[in-house]
Amino acid sequence: QPHGGYVNEPHRFGWVVEIDPFDPQSTPVKRTAFGRFCRECAVLSLGADGRMAFYSGDDTKGEYVYKFVPAGRFDPANPQANRQLLDEGTLYVARFEADGRGRWLALVHGQGGLTAEHGFADQAEVLLNARVAADRLGATPMDRPEWLAVHPHSREVYVSLTNNEQRGDRQPLDAANPRPHNLHGQILRWQEHGGDPTASEFRWELFLLAGEQPGARDAAGQTVAANLTGTIRGDLFSSPDSLAFDAAGRLWIATDYADDEPAMQAMGCNQLLCADPQSREVRRFLVGPRGCEITGIAWSPDYRALWINVQHPGLSYPAGDGRSRPRSTTVLVSKDDGGVIGS
Repeated sequence: QPHGGYVNEPHRFGWVVEIDPFDPQSTPVKRTAFGRFCRECAVLSLGADGRMAFYSGDDTKGEYVYKFVPAGRFDPANPQANRQLLDEGTLYVARFEADGRGRWLALVHGQGGLTAEHGFADQAEVLLNARVAADRLGATPMDRPEWLAVHPHSREVYVSLTNNEQRGDRQPLDAANPRPHNLHGQILRWQEHGGDPTASEFRWELFLLAGEQPGARDAAGQTVAANLTGTIRGDLFSSPDSLAFDAAGRLWIATDYADDEPAMQAMGCNQLLCADPQSREVRRFLVGPRGCEITGIAWSPDYRALWINVQHPGLSYPAGDGRSRPRSTTVLVSKDDGGVIGS
């Protein structure tokens, strides 16, 4: 197109958009204060006093973990007053230190070099170019951060780092991303200082490294390389993606990796698993067809029904006749006795 036609087209994407499912006449609202990047989720942590944080991962290798803290507080007694809480607040990006400490760095115009001199004319420029702003602040580049989940009782936060074969080449190794050519990914967790979602500091640790058992051998009988070795206690998996907690505090993990790659084939197909945050034991719950991604964990309010998505399957799923066109599908899971899923 002449004069750049669609030069601003990419800027339309990467935002949080809020839709009111209870009002079909409502207009979707773009919450620009959350910033723009390749966002995979926006997960709420609600403090006892109404203060909030919304966590997001930037689903790209070498990108960052963010949180947005609204300026106001949630008031359950005044729903109308909560309508615009997401329009004003502060966006932060995470730095994970080697000693287990962490800090949230504020993406605020005029602070930390986010000035016109460095290409940020105002706060709108900071939010529009959140990745560049995070670069300027010195945030920690992560192994493709996707989903986050908040423990319903402790408010401990978990993040899935799906994989990053570029680690060690394009991004340096660090304590939070310790493996070169990381094909299998990891899960980190942290506790905000004082359990406060709005805190500026936290303590973090590796919950697990996904991958093979130590000492495992490949098809040629060779010991699996260290960068493919994990720390999983229980059923093995690769490339954690979707995360969610149920009301009992069980962590559910869905995976997404290329199951036709030789280095991945020992993992089987993509799975939904369940982990105990205390013992770190992991157990497989279901397995999808070849070529799919398992994603989008959701429950009924009583946790007696579980929905999961089987995305872009490579076989003739869901027909299974070897001829039908494969289709993405939402699967409903319930127990024969009508009980709580996972109990």
